[in-house]
Amino acid sequence: MRNVALITGACSGIGLASVDALLSSGATIIACDINPPSDALSALWEAKNVHFFSLNVESETAIRTAVNQLADEFAGIDTLVNCAGISGWGGVTNIDMAQWQKVLNINLTGSMLMCKYVIPIMLAQGAGNIINVASIFGLEACDNNVAYNVSKGGIIQLTRSITADYASRGIRCNSVAPGLIDTAMTKDITLDSSLHEKFISWHLQGRAGRADEVASVINFLASNAASFVNGQTIAVDGGFSAGRKFAPHTV
Repeated sequence: MRNVALITGACSGIGLASVDALLSSGATIIACDINPPSDALSALWEAKNVHFFSLNVESETAIRTAVNQLADEFAGIDTLVNCAGISGWGGVTNIDMAQWQKVLNINLTGSMLMCKYVIPIMLAQGAGNIINVASIFGLEACDNNVAYNVSKGGIIQLTRSITADYASRGIRCNSVAPGLIDTAMTKDITLDSSLHEKFISWHLQGRAGRADEVASVINFLASNAASFVNGQTIAVDGGFSAGRKFAPHTV
């Protein structure tokens, strides 16, 4: 079965792992990112017939142009994976407003705009599948992280809203909520031993996750195996959302 998959934030982290996961399932991959792939990655993608397209998800004009061009070139878009995102520390009273706006623009508005322009193409096809990357901090707030929390909580409601509006017309939309994943975006956590220890203590499996572990869930949601899964947010968090371990013990 044909699956043309457009993945944003595709050159690193969960996006890059999602390229590999969906490619292994036979999808035709359109890898979008504001940053170009390295020479080595570019050569690898060329060998695997992965198509790179430069895209800034902060620009509605760029998104509209890219989606329409790619839909024409590939005769449609079957799957959209919204992975583009950034982090940004700061609480309500001290966050820099430029940082607040940038986090919201990329994480939330960028994902919404991708959906805005891809959904009409999917409706014309009679079917489509969208997977948004939220975060465990869209379900539970992390201190000093207001912009990121809000952006990822918004992603979860965006997912539900799309399902409410379009499930009856053949569109599936789900999201994943990763916990701490070992990627370039989390280096500010992993390089700070005390902060890293704090985050790891929240994950009952006692470690950070890998990008491929999130991508495998994205790949499931993109497949026919998830044909009756719609409007859901699946936590991929090593037990973070199950509870907290307050004291060492065994059972």
